[in-house]
Amino acid sequence: MPGPDAREDLALLVEAARGAGRIAARYFRDDPETWNKPDGAGPVTEADIAVDDMLRERLMDARPGYGWLSEETPDGPARLSARRVFVVDPIDGTQAFIEGSSAFSHSLAVVEDGAVIAAVVYLPIRGKLYAAALGAGATLNDVAIRTSAARHLHEAKVLATKHTLGPAHWPQGVPPVTRAYRPSLAYRMALVGEGRFDAMITFRQTWEWDIAAGALIIAEAGGLATDAMGQPLRFNAATPKVAGVLAAAPDLHAALMGARGPGDAPTA
Repeated sequence: MPGPDAREDLALLVEAARGAGRIAARYFRDDPETWNKPDGAGPVTEADIAVDDMLRERLMDARPGYGWLSEETPDGPARLSARRVFVVDPIDGTQAFIEGSSAFSHSLAVVEDGAVIAAVVYLPIRGKLYAAALGAGATLNDVAIRTSAARHLHEAKVLATKHTLGPAHWPQGVPPVTRAYRPSLAYRMALVGEGRFDAMITFRQTWEWDIAAGALIIAEAGGLATDAMGQPLRFNAATPKVAGVLAAAPDLHAALMGARGPGDAPTA
């Protein structure tokens, strides 16, 4: 018997994301308990854990046959045998959340056989809900969105860290783009899908939960999201990391890849 279609899964993600936003809002700017993860993996707060607990309970109760991959849940091999998997970042941009910035997001995706079929990136404090289902387009607050029409490097506004646009990564010369930054990777990708920025780039090894939802939002908005070498993104890997991300409208994506030059492996 076939499972739920992508739109049914999307509706489930939207409902869950709104619930996550209500929990996060209770802790926001209220001095939540905070500690550092082992091995320099960054900060986590009691809000991250509360959101993760709710999402895992709600989503897995609704879809008990799906696998589960979340930044805040210990990983295990069971998800690798599941055809569909939830890939979740309960709060993407935890440091921003701790600092009282509204630029954090909840990133939720359903992956089927390595490809994202439903996705939500929700910024509860800003009231922005990005959503996409495979073959059904992408939206911001239920209004259709498209990637930008920028084609040339000199006109491109790119979301990236200063390090990413450093000369070490661009042996042919740093491209003449205008750089901007947002603390949440998921939000950066959603902004490219919305067309507010023309591209986003990171050359760091990137966790799947940071980018799975954004990758579908960009694709359904007419853009292209690949790893930093231009290879297709696949999800639910045994080690859930990808070799960087480069996302833009197709023509600009090609221009950025050309500026990078052949054979340049991403570095940390």
